[in-house]
Amino acid sequence: MVVDWEALEGLWERLLVGGLRVRPEQWPVLVSDSPSAPPSSRERVAELLFEALAVPACHMASTAVLAVCSTGAFSGLAVEAGAGVCHATPIYAGHSWHEATFRLEVAGTTLSRYLRDLLVAACPDLLLQTLPRKAITQLKKRCCYVSLDFEGDLHNPARHHPARFRLGNGCSVYLSSERFRCPEPIFQPALLGHSEPGLSTLAFWALQKVPETLRRRLADTVVLAGGSTLFPGFTERLEMELLAQCQQHGYGALRPHLVVKPGRGTAVWTGGSMVASLHNFQRQWMTRAMYHECGSRLVHEVFH
Repeated sequence: MVVDWEALEGLWERLLVGGLRVRPEQWPVLVSDSPSAPPSSRERVAELLFEALAVPACHMASTAVLAVCSTGAFSGLAVEAGAGVCHATPIYAGHSWHEATFRLEVAGTTLSRYLRDLLVAACPDLLLQTLPRKAITQLKKRCCYVSLDFEGDLHNPARHHPARFRLGNGCSVYLSSERFRCPEPIFQPALLGHSEPGLSTLAFWALQKVPETLRRRLADTVVLAGGSTLFPGFTERLEMELLAQCQQHGYGALRPHLVVKPGRGTAVWTGGSMVASLHNFQRQWMTRAMYHECGSRLVHEVFH
């Protein structure tokens, strides 16, 4: 969710001009947005692109749509777990199903903070408390994994797989159960005081919400996307719990198939680059002339 549009303008200008070294007025821009973002935010994006950056054309697409497109499909269930938020979004024929989209406020950044708290609780070391955020994130990516039997692993020290890791700053950190406790809130948000269910349940709810005639088709393409899906064990746990939800609620014939690509951490970018290069896509840009004639509200018609 964008809370500071002036900051976003400065960031995009710095990325385009200072980073990519291009002139924004010469390049059409494809922008991805959150499946649960309010429709009004697209109007603000159009105003920023055309008024502040003077781009010749733009297009806006849901991250869920682009994630599914990255696999070469146009229909499926996108299960995204990134840095700031998780989503379960049904996609049909290249369009997201907003009414069947579910959002979880626990994601990568939350897990990094949780890992720091776990480490401080296990070893109240002043050096540990001053570890920079990047070091904690590095530790999370290098050593954490998703348990397939959380309660069993938690209460059996023989299954903790302790390890010691040396960070770039020379600090050595010892981890035991913290390795699998860190990502667990994605599946059990209650561990952090959240009332909503875990991502597996939200994915099942999303499938449950779509018409019965489409349910099997979408379940056949459950696309994982985002850096927080890269934890070892994440895919197996999600598949196990999603299948259990289907059987528990009378959908025994439904066998969700997870699409797991090695580059799923950047699946949205990959999908955007693929879609924007298609010949048929070139007719879907909203041009600067269209914007000046109809205003920013046109985004709701063009990118419906």
